[in-house]
Amino acid sequence: MRLVNHERNAIDLRTTPVHLGLGSRAKPVEGFAWAPEVLQAYSAAVAADGAEGRMVMIFDGDGRGDHWESHPAGDELVVCLSGSVTVTRDVDGAPDRVQLGPGEATINPAGVWHVVDMEGPSSILAITAGLGTDHRPRTDTRPTGRVGTPGPEEAP
Repeated sequence: MRLVNHERNAIDLRTTPVHLGLGSRAKPVEGFAWAPEVLQAYSAAVAADGAEGRMVMIFDGDGRGDHWESHPAGDELVVCLSGSVTVTRDVDGAPDRVQLGPGEATINPAGVWHVVDMEGPSSILAITAGLGTDHRPRTDTRPTGRVGTPGPEEAP
């Protein structure tokens, strides 16, 4: 995993996220994967951006989301590009659902647990404050357990 300084070619946001950092910098994250060692390397590489850093990525799917997540460092923007998605937030123990169609967006506030369900083949664009993100398996309607993405204090 490495941050690329001046990419001149097209970037597939489905496989190569872009990190938005301090100084209005945008850097593709080459070699990104949802593996603990890559997430730790990414966290270390962007630690200087702190809570201001953002990851931009497209996700394609079809069906129920398999995990809850929370982004304590900042808000997350979720944009439906195609299909239909439902974003469910856990607000004070009660589900708060927002259905999105193409071109519609919602904001998940910092620290609020949420899950995304895709009704049929769908795509979303997420702009996420990734610092300290937590993931929890979706075993019921509420978040339980903890499997986290390292914050700056945990990065190597």
